[in-house]
Amino acid sequence: MIKGNKQKKNKKIVGGISANIVTNIVVGIGVVLIIGSLSFLQRLFMPKYMGKVVEGALIAEYYQETTKHDVIFIGDCEVYENFSPITLWENYGITSYIRGSAQQLIWQSYYLLEETLQYEKPDVIVFNVLAMQYNEPQKEAYNRMTLDGMRWSLSKVKSIQESMLEEESFLEYLFPLLRYHSRWSELTKEDWKYLWKKDTISHNGYYMRVDVKGAAGVPPAKKLANYEFGERAYFYLDKIRLLCEKNGIALILVKAPSIYPHWYEEWDLQMEEYAKQYGLAYFNFLELFEETGVDLSVDTYDGGLHLNLSGAEKLSKYFGEILSEEYGILDHRGEAKYDRVWEQKIAFYYAEKEKQLADREWRSREDVRVQKEQ
Repeated sequence: MIKGNKQKKNKKIVGGISANIVTNIVVGIGVVLIIGSLSFLQRLFMPKYMGKVVEGALIAEYYQETTKHDVIFIGDCEVYENFSPITLWENYGITSYIRGSAQQLIWQSYYLLEETLQYEKPDVIVFNVLAMQYNEPQKEAYNRMTLDGMRWSLSKVKSIQESMLEEESFLEYLFPLLRYHSRWSELTKEDWKYLWKKDTISHNGYYMRVDVKGAAGVPPAKKLANYEFGERAYFYLDKIRLLCEKNGIALILVKAPSIYPHWYEEWDLQMEEYAKQYGLAYFNFLELFEETGVDLSVDTYDGGLHLNLSGAEKLSKYFGEILSEEYGILDHRGEAKYDRVWEQKIAFYYAEKEKQLADREWRSREDVRVQKEQ
């Protein structure tokens, strides 16, 4: 009798344990399904930047790199549309990458540099100084193009905190679904096509355009109430300089040969003085058209705002010689681990060039046909 009671009691205990296990499994599966569904929706609703606006895809592409770089560019469109890492490799064997994004603010450049040094330590950092004009955050859309593509790190957290406008929320950066959930009614085929895998847009951070639209002239510059760069801008320029010094990295300041937005003489003098004070090189390429060979009647695709491919290659050949001869950047051509990787990059580069040239030729023929029919 006692034995029978024990058996019944044991069965109840086993049954209770089994029920708890089943409950925990069901709850666990439910949690996984909820998290998975939210993750899927977040991936679906976030902009893919594969259509007309591709600049938002640039930052994330850096993490695909498998070899180190001796030169890293940081800054806005004046680096990612004006310098060609493929040209630097082909002519000098220089390994480089452009960590650029649209209207990249100077504190975003700093935190991208800080993050980059967690992956590699280049010999040279090249910073484009146009961002000195901004002392405060500007637009959420531009913030997103830089920040959403960064991997999570303390550098990303700090960059978000520095960049947010009053109406923005850190929580919406942490969980982008909170920001983008309203896109459900705006979804396109692009959102489904690039849900899991995106096309590669850049060539080591360089955004190629082969179009030609020459500059008709320098746009008139509006007068400013104050030409002094702000304290915040200088604070982060100092941080970039000091971080480079700490890591034994040469810092080069550049102003790309873009005629708009206007680069004021007062701004230029401030950069010259800063470079002189701290023993830095500063190249204002707006004053070096003859040396670089850049001709804004043919080497720009949008009237002088950005260089096209021919312009970027000319500028890169000139700058590459400086990097090679004055900074001693090594020629890695002939090194197997680099040759294999850069051979693929070169093939992709020229394939994209041919594709764009073919598209341009087709558009030209279509324009002629339409004109004849009118």
